[in-house]
Amino acid sequence: MSMNNMPAMNDMLVRLYELPDVQDHLKRLGDAGMQIRRPNCWEKPLLLDWIRTHFIASWMQECEIAFTVRPPSCFIAVHHDAIEGFACYDCTRLNFFGPTGVADNARGKGIGTALLLLCLHAMKDSGYAYAIIGGVGPEAFYTKTAGATRIERSSPGIYDFSLLQR
Repeated sequence: MSMNNMPAMNDMLVRLYELPDVQDHLKRLGDAGMQIRRPNCWEKPLLLDWIRTHFIASWMQECEIAFTVRPPSCFIAVHHDAIEGFACYDCTRLNFFGPTGVADNARGKGIGTALLLLCLHAMKDSGYAYAIIGGVGPEAFYTKTAGATRIERSSPGIYDFSLLQR
């Protein structure tokens, strides 16, 4: 599919002052041996390589920005010393959540929910009242998990790849 034929992927808005608690999710995942935390600086090459292997190169480049601040503006899910997922914020643009991804074999366990909520809580703690989730694919997930609402006429938004073809 060419970039001109990409499906519409709207941005969504989240009210950070009305977030659900994340602690129950973290406890349940922790009881199953899953650790959700910020990556250490020495894990940067491992995380970027994992993202490149499982997703797209631009996500790796966006995640690299997360390591330019302390603490890194991202979280990872680790199970038995293996990365199972990641989520970033303030990378694509300030006040934007994403990119985020969970390994195919780890989906459906609540990892994405925990990563999303941790990032949104971190954004709230940084002083934001709202967060933007850019270029959303699974709108229903974000609505159910964080109360996100679609921002009308936001596609393609900052992800207007037609500018690259000029």
